[in-house]
Amino acid sequence: MLIKHNSRTKSFFFGLNLLNYRLIRKEIAMGLSDNLFKITHNNVLPVQGNVIISEPFLKDAYFQRSVVLLVEHAKEGTIGLVLNKKTSLKVNSFFDELKDCPDMPIYIGGPVSPTRLFFIHTLGDKLISGSVKIKDSLYFDGSFSELKDYILCGHSIEGKVKFFLGYSGWTKGQLSEEIHQDSWLVSNELSDIMHADGDDYWKSSVSKLGKTYRNWIIYPKDPCLN
Repeated sequence: MLIKHNSRTKSFFFGLNLLNYRLIRKEIAMGLSDNLFKITHNNVLPVQGNVIISEPFLKDAYFQRSVVLLVEHAKEGTIGLVLNKKTSLKVNSFFDELKDCPDMPIYIGGPVSPTRLFFIHTLGDKLISGSVKIKDSLYFDGSFSELKDYILCGHSIEGKVKFFLGYSGWTKGQLSEEIHQDSWLVSNELSDIMHADGDDYWKSSVSKLGKTYRNWIIYPKDPCLN
């Protein structure tokens, strides 16, 4: 049956949401938020091409509310790129020949090699030699010279290429241990990763995990300010 919400029902539901939020703030103030929001990992194993989603208590500047693409995951270790931390920097600013091209934003990929430029793309290894296939039609790095030539020939890279400074790295067994400690959840949902940005993308990624993790989304980024 379709329920029509009049002003009274809307006020009622708003009141419930406000009450729920106040109760959550009370839990946080009493130091009980771990019990309310801490949820064990979802038992999905990390594989190359998956993403890992940080839990809301993670305060690391690089990884707070982050969604990380696993570019490589092997016994020796893991390489990933944070998808949703855009900087104010543009690739155009560093190459004179690209200054008149459409803006190409740079994201923070992680704390390792923070001055080196990396990129992911959907152009393929035939067009960009040296590219490493992540999964399906998604590739990591390759010849930057060939990519520049492709751009300078007038081809649009909107939604096809994404640039990063630095990457995220885990040594042998480190990521598995962090997942076991419930710092990360693994997901195989790759939703519009070329345009992923900000906390909203983190929230969207969490919401795709199901209602079990709904409380994560409403957990305040900084409980001390609420």
